[in-house]
Amino acid sequence: ARLYPLHALSVANIPNSSRGKTSARSSTAPTPEGLQSRRCKLLEEDSPTLQAGRRQRQRYVTKVGKCQVNLGNIQDKKRFLSDIFTTIVDLKYRWFLFVFMMCYVVTWVVFGSIYFLDAWLRGDVGHRGDPEWQACIENVDGFVSALLLSVESQRTIGYGTRMVTANCAEGVILLIAQSIVGSMIDAMMVGCMFVKISRPKKRAQTLIFSKNCVISLRDEKLCLMFRVGDLRESHMVDAKIRAKLIKSRQTAEGEFIPLEQSELNLGYDTGEDRLFLVEPQIICHVINRHSPFWDMSAESLRREQFEIIIILEGIVEATGNRVLAAGMTCQARTSYTEDEILWGYRFEPCMSLEKGAFQVDYSRFEMTFEVQTPAASAKELHELKELEQQEHSTLSLYWDHLLQPC
Repeated sequence: ARLYPLHALSVANIPNSSRGKTSARSSTAPTPEGLQSRRCKLLEEDSPTLQAGRRQRQRYVTKVGKCQVNLGNIQDKKRFLSDIFTTIVDLKYRWFLFVFMMCYVVTWVVFGSIYFLDAWLRGDVGHRGDPEWQACIENVDGFVSALLLSVESQRTIGYGTRMVTANCAEGVILLIAQSIVGSMIDAMMVGCMFVKISRPKKRAQTLIFSKNCVISLRDEKLCLMFRVGDLRESHMVDAKIRAKLIKSRQTAEGEFIPLEQSELNLGYDTGEDRLFLVEPQIICHVINRHSPFWDMSAESLRREQFEIIIILEGIVEATGNRVLAAGMTCQARTSYTEDEILWGYRFEPCMSLEKGAFQVDYSRFEMTFEVQTPAASAKELHELKELEQQEHSTLSLYWDHLLQPC
C-alpha cells in the first residue's frame, strides 16, 4: 500500500497490452514464503541504486524541446489534404523538395503528352518540314520535342523553333490553360518555400534554459526556480513563459489518467510571465496552496515521479513588422524531471557592472550554491508560521493582562 502510489502515478508505468498480459498471469495468491521474499524485494527496491535505475524512463519532452509523442493509426487522413498548404509546409525538406519538383515534372509531362497527341491526330508530325502544310503545332516530330515545347511554354523560355500557331483553336486553349496552371504552381510553391524558410525554428537554439531547477526560500516563501537566457543581441518581442506539470494519477473512482497536465503559475495574474529577455532571468513559481507542490517536502520529492514542461515563446525582433508577426513566432521548450530539481539551492549571479555597462557571464549560467532551506513542505511551513503567530498573540494577551493594575 505504501509503494502503490509510486507505481500507479509513474509516467513510465502507463498500462499497455503486454503489461496487462503479464499482470493477468501473475494474479495467483502468493505463498507465505513468497510473501517474505516479496517483502524483501520491496525493501531492496528502496535502495538508491535501484531507485536511480527505476527513474530512467521515457521523457515526455526532451531537454532540447522535442516532443516524444508519435501519432499513429490515423484513419481519416483526408483531413490533411483539406489544408494542403500547411501539410506541404510541415513536410521535411527532402519531401518538400520532392513535391516541389514533381509538381513541375508532372505538369510538363501531362501537357507535353497532350501537345504530342494533338499534333499526331492533326498530322503535324508526318508533315514536318512541308512548307505547304498549315500546322497547328510546328516542329514537333515526337514526344521529346512535345515535352520540350511544354517546358518552354510553361517556363516562358521561348526558343522560337517549336510553337503553337493560330491554325487551331485547341492549341491556343491548351497554351492558355498551361500558362494559368503554371502560374498557380509557381505562386503556391514560392509561397510554401518562403514560409518554410522564414519559420524561426532555429531561433530557439539560442534560447537556453538552466539544466536544473532549484527550490529555496524567497521572501519567506518556498519557491521553485529556474533560469532562462537569450544568446542573441536581437531580443525577443513580447516574450511569454508558462509551465505545465505532467504527472499520471489515479482518481478516487479508480480511473487512471496518464500524463495529466496541470498549470504552474509563473506570475500570470501579476504579469510576471511576460519577460523583457535582455539578460538571464530567474523564473519563480511560488509554492502556495494552489500549487501542486503544496504538500511536497524534500523527502517526498525523491519518491515522486513527474515532469515539468517549460514553454517560452515570443516574436522574433528581426521581422520588425506586425503583419509578419504571426508567421515569425518562435517557441522554445525544455523539461525537468524530479531528479533535476535541487532542494535547498540558489542560482549564482551572472551579471556584473564593467566599464559603464552590464556584463553577462554565461559561464556561470548553470552554477548554483547551497543555502539553508527547511526540508518541510510549504504546507507544513505555513501551518508552523500560523502556530507561531497564535502563540505570539496568546503570549501578548497574557502579558497585557499581567500589566493591568489590580
